[in-house]
Amino acid sequence: MEERQQGKKAHKIVLDMRNTCEITGVLDVISFDEEEVILETVEGIVTIKGKELHVNRLTLEKGELDIDGVFHSFMYKDGDSYHKPNESLLKRLLR
Repeated sequence: MEERQQGKKAHKIVLDMRNTCEITGVLDVISFDEEEVILETVEGIVTIKGKELHVNRLTLEKGELDIDGVFHSFMYKDGDSYHKPNESLLKRLLR
């Protein structure tokens, strides 16, 4: 556990009243639309589902992200990369 935390930004999700969310430890935004935001964080891939989601602030240098909307779920996926279920290995390698 100690090795995992060394050299990584702190990861935290603060959800306020299910309409505002502040996230730290963000490495990249993989995709986003009004119903789903997929992030790469220091703790793995996070999929956020909801309604009328809107990215208000993104600062990758600091690893910070603010989102507004109605939040339904947050789901973590361990692993270093994200790929769509039907995406070929070659396509993932060439990304």
